[in-house]
Amino acid sequence: MTAAPGMRDLAQRLITYEAGAGKPSESMESSTLRVYEKLRQSLGEFVGIAGFQSLASRALTLAKPEVPSLSAARVDADGSLQGIDEIEIQIGMDKDRPCDGEIILIARLLGLLRIFLGEALTHSLLRNAWPAEIFDDRNSENGR
Repeated sequence: MTAAPGMRDLAQRLITYEAGAGKPSESMESSTLRVYEKLRQSLGEFVGIAGFQSLASRALTLAKPEVPSLSAARVDADGSLQGIDEIEIQIGMDKDRPCDGEIILIARLLGLLRIFLGEALTHSLLRNAWPAEIFDDRNSENGR
């Protein structure tokens, strides 16, 4: 079972946005981690730390069979994601150019959010963290 194409597209858009929007103080953090942290902050307020940690752990578990390099990644008790930077270093990735594994991980997390919270609430939470044009472009490509 693979991540839904719509969720992969949305994950890619969020990561690409963060790659271009990174502040100098965030330059040491990958764009994928910036997306993850925004999700953690936004959703943590809604579902709590334990709720987010559970969703993120499940997303990582679902992503690992598709991307074996994610085996080094883990979700800590506070919901923080560890091990992504080590994966980027191992495969020589630029921190602002995500590998498929990072996209799949974020897509899996977005997919779980849509399943458990519903599409409307998921999009509402995402729109609170990112500008609306990210979502408008995605919707226009899908003919909505």
